[in-house]
Amino acid sequence: MSAEVISLGCRMNLAEGERMRGLLAGEPDTVVINSCAVTSEAVRQTRQAIRRARRAHPDARLLVTGCAAEIERESIASMAEVDGLIANAAKLDARAWNVSGETGTTTERHTRAFVAVQNGCDHVCTFCVIPQGRGPSRSLRVGQVLRDVERDLSRGASELVLSGVDLTSWGQHLPDAPRLGALVRAILDAFPALPRLRLSSLDGIEIDPLLEDLIASEPRVMPHIHLSLQHGHDLILKRMKRRHLRGDAVALVERLRTRRPEIAIGADLIAGFPTESEEHHAANLSIVRELRVVHGHVFPYSPRPGTPAARMPQLDPATIKRRAREVRQAVAEVRHTWLQAQLGQQLSVLAEADGTGHAKNFARVRVPATVQRGEIVTITPTRIEEGLLA
Repeated sequence: MSAEVISLGCRMNLAEGERMRGLLAGEPDTVVINSCAVTSEAVRQTRQAIRRARRAHPDARLLVTGCAAEIERESIASMAEVDGLIANAAKLDARAWNVSGETGTTTERHTRAFVAVQNGCDHVCTFCVIPQGRGPSRSLRVGQVLRDVERDLSRGASELVLSGVDLTSWGQHLPDAPRLGALVRAILDAFPALPRLRLSSLDGIEIDPLLEDLIASEPRVMPHIHLSLQHGHDLILKRMKRRHLRGDAVALVERLRTRRPEIAIGADLIAGFPTESEEHHAANLSIVRELRVVHGHVFPYSPRPGTPAARMPQLDPATIKRRAREVRQAVAEVRHTWLQAQLGQQLSVLAEADGTGHAKNFARVRVPATVQRGEIVTITPTRIEEGLLA
């Protein structure tokens, strides 16, 4: 077998997984688990992935990298299935893998390419362990980003997704401290044939004026933003040490919707944060409806090692589980109404490998079997099947 890379968790990991797959293209009998540690459940899934990989490839060299390999280093290294760890900060360095550094080529047509432009985080959110696994914020220079974009377009990608641990902090430590809007503008100008550019999770309070204008008015920037929102109540946001309040998120979405009514809103939300009351939980439910969140990543709070929130008064697990279920249900109800509104509309859909594709607003749509992966086709859905437009 050739090298296999299994990436868990965020889009940043997906982007890095693609790079590692290229680095290791010539390495036989190697399996890499690119791990996640954002929650205790993510660590559990990492362990499961390690065990499954070992059962599937009993004779392979099994290596683990990613955030869990940093934050849970001793416990992951002690697993009998694991042959070694690669530091998260070094996983895109050929020297860490003892390979030549020549990125392998592929004839496979790419549908969507994840372009990692930023890594690490300088913020100190009380619940978050990721800075321990990713280190401080740093950014790729514009020239390097453009080279990466050119590489992905040459492989047939029809959509680029700019990714980062704290994407909207891109550029803060570069000369002249450019903002993310400037990078997006540079990509669009350099590659006028690029059909679709999508942004991964954004910190709404860091969206600069140019970026907001591009999201609101540029047809090639997809009408879909995913906000690192985390909660709907100001007191909990303050205890999380977030830098925005509820009203900031509401105002941002109102501005964008005024200029681009079709924009779809996604959000990360945490349920059951320490000290969260029923009133706080009600605010979490109501912001889903107020912002009309149709793409929700809902996390039941779990204490992470070394974080301030782990030392706060904790809620009982049953309450956390119930509240997470209720927030997910609120998102599902808003999403269903939104999907119904898509029926009869002409949607531009990028076809993927599993008989589905994504519209510009990231609605998932069934595509005819005759459509090739990577094609962009117009589909007018007439029904909803298992949460998909068809």
